[in-house]
Amino acid sequence: MHRRMTITLDEEVYEGLYRRVGKRRMSQFIEDLVRPHVSDTSMDEGYRAMAADRRRESEALEWSNALMGDQDDEAW
Repeated sequence: MHRRMTITLDEEVYEGLYRRVGKRRMSQFIEDLVRPHVSDTSMDEGYRAMAADRRRESEALEWSNALMGDQDDEAW
């Protein structure tokens, strides 16, 4: 669902936006810029990408297991 919103831009910014992306694509351009700052989905996607990286996950597991060994030593 899309909602209509009125925003105010400096004329120079508007003209640059018009030249760069075109009149019919301004809304999508602005939405794409704003979305990462207001939506948690970009963070979720980042976590999914990290979890899919098997090498990175293996290294992280090795690192966390080594920390657990350090913690056991401190308890004594």
